[in-house]
Amino acid sequence: METKGYTQDGSVDLRGRPVLASRTGRWRACAYLVAGYEAFERMAFYGVASNLVVYLTTQLHEETVSSVRNVSNWSGSVWITPIIGAYIADTYLGRFWTFTISSLIYVLGMMLLTVAVSLKSLKSSPSQVVVVYAALYVMAVGAGGTKPNISTFGADQFDDFDPHERRLKESFFNWWMFSSFTGGLAASLGLVYVQENVGWGLGYGIPTAGLMLSLLIFYLGTPNYRHKMRRTKSPTKVIARVLAAAFANRRLKRTDDAAELYELEPQHYAITGKRRVHHTSAFRSVLGQGGCERVRKRRAVHGDPSGGDEACAGHEHGVAHHAGPCTIWAQVNTLFVKQGTTLDRSFGGGFRLPAASLGSLITLSMLLTVPFYDRLLVPLARRRTGNPRGITLLQRLGVGFFFHVLVTAVAYLVELRRMRVIRQHSITAPDAIVPMSIFWLLPQYVLLGIGDVFNAIGILEFFYDQSPEDMQSLGTTFFTSGIGLGNFLNSLLITVVDKATSGSSWIGNNLNESHLDYYYAFLMVISGINLGVFVWFARCYRYKKETLEVMEGKVCIQMEAKAEEGPAPATSLGVHV
Repeated sequence: METKGYTQDGSVDLRGRPVLASRTGRWRACAYLVAGYEAFERMAFYGVASNLVVYLTTQLHEETVSSVRNVSNWSGSVWITPIIGAYIADTYLGRFWTFTISSLIYVLGMMLLTVAVSLKSLKSSPSQVVVVYAALYVMAVGAGGTKPNISTFGADQFDDFDPHERRLKESFFNWWMFSSFTGGLAASLGLVYVQENVGWGLGYGIPTAGLMLSLLIFYLGTPNYRHKMRRTKSPTKVIARVLAAAFANRRLKRTDDAAELYELEPQHYAITGKRRVHHTSAFRSVLGQGGCERVRKRRAVHGDPSGGDEACAGHEHGVAHHAGPCTIWAQVNTLFVKQGTTLDRSFGGGFRLPAASLGSLITLSMLLTVPFYDRLLVPLARRRTGNPRGITLLQRLGVGFFFHVLVTAVAYLVELRRMRVIRQHSITAPDAIVPMSIFWLLPQYVLLGIGDVFNAIGILEFFYDQSPEDMQSLGTTFFTSGIGLGNFLNSLLITVVDKATSGSSWIGNNLNESHLDYYYAFLMVISGINLGVFVWFARCYRYKKETLEVMEGKVCIQMEAKAEEGPAPATSLGVHV
């Protein structure tokens, strides 16, 4: 219920004052984030990540397995550090200030990297190796505070309890990723070419300048931003207490009556401004006979209302299987690029296409698919299902996981053809070019791009949407940490496979004598198993349902944000006296 034009979800400005709904937030604020910051930041990140394996092998003279492992470990660090950044944001500084400090660290890392590749006095020296890796991991630290908070901060600009703004929010993550893809496209087409044909210093200097510009755009939008107030001192401590209490009481008899479970009075939520998340029957088999409801019953018996009520007062969350597909994504900047360097890259008029530029095909396919999905598929599906998103979040993820199986299958078949051409022409030299066009790799890139419209966007929205209000930055890190774990898993798999196949290497320095097809077949099996396990868990998942109580006189008005399933109206009202 809107009072004096203020937002209904209790958003405030940077000074903690209530904000007017008509003058803040929505796409008015998100324009600075989507059209400004995100596109430039992604250009900076992919300007480094897309071609890093080539830099390590050609400029620092690392071996193939070593360079792939180092790129995977760095990428894993970039995507796993957001767990720390989210914890700091949710517990101490809030999203805005955590992002502000981290973005400065990020820029410092980019500047250091540009200097390291530009100074002739450092070239091909041990000192250059040290400075390059120091710069990369300074970037990883900075990314830890920017990645989990900027997209979540953007989603915070929409009021979940305003039906119109909630509908606007349903498209936010699609267009957020669209902006991200645009930045990635600029990197994989323009910056990669500059790096290989003009110079690495300029190739890294351009995205560094772009990142600085993006921060200026971000801060210009400050008066328009909405901020969520932190209502829990330490969400992670809440989770730990809930799990500890659930384990300690795992032998208590389970109750099927939700009314017997501990719950605070509606007035408590109205006074504190916290959202009440409704009970589900999930996790009953995970923590024994009653899952988290055991904690609630214990508190009802012992009169212990302190801490953890919002984490266990009627909701539990499932975690999608995200690391497996991200192992496939790790190939884009590693083995896919190295595979491309062995193929014929001529492209009319003597132009030689950088192998890393094929990553632009992923971006292009995503850029074309996002509007098609958002403007055509969603409305069509919405008319059939009644779901505002067209299909549920988990259905969207399932489609994405299926595409990852197709990607590995196509990559395996293309590699079989490459090896057949190698045998036909008796090619053995490691630097010999296989007379086969690099565009044979196009299908695997395009399929990966289409699949990620379902998977990457869907998983980001899923973790934000299904997390408690006070844990949404932390929840978003399940998306980033999945990518990080996927990269670390790829590094581990590369190392293990290299050791196990040392006699007839699957991934050797000479890819023309290796069996990359075996490795792709191995990834295809992993992807298939991951899809099957995901479908099994998805069938058991129950979506979050929450309410917000507000006091009007002595009456507590309850506003309900609908759960994912079913065509229920966006809000409904209940009254508690």
